[in-house]
Amino acid sequence: MVAYSFKARFAAPILAGTKAQTIRAERAGRSRHARPGERLQLYTGLRTRQCRHLGEAACLAVWPIELHLVVGLVFANDGWIRTDEDLDAFARQDGFRDWSDMLAFWKAEHPDAVVFTGILIRWQPLVAVDALDIAAKAA
Repeated sequence: MVAYSFKARFAAPILAGTKAQTIRAERAGRSRHARPGERLQLYTGLRTRQCRHLGEAACLAVWPIELHLVVGLVFANDGWIRTDEDLDAFARQDGFRDWSDMLAFWKAEHPDAVVFTGILIRWQPLVAVDALDIAAKAA
């Protein structure tokens, strides 16, 4: 299993099943990212006292990705994402309100980045917490 840690702002979208992907830099050395079919462990605050295990999910896909932050383009899964509508949809899949929210986050985290090259990891969305509550009440 491969573990991924997220900022606290992403806990709710992950738990709700609306964030089911992450964009990461390539790893160096012996450490590696998940591969399709592997289980992922999802956390906030990993290796801190505030560590919270959000859940586990199956990795569905791993693709190279380029975020062209200045011109507003994304290249992933051998295709370009260009329209405002598609960029907003992509950003929502990554736990943001829209493309503008995603850009603001990336500029704050990577202030000098013009193009970010890394990988996109997609997983089976977690079952929404509400759905678990409903299932428990029905049993």
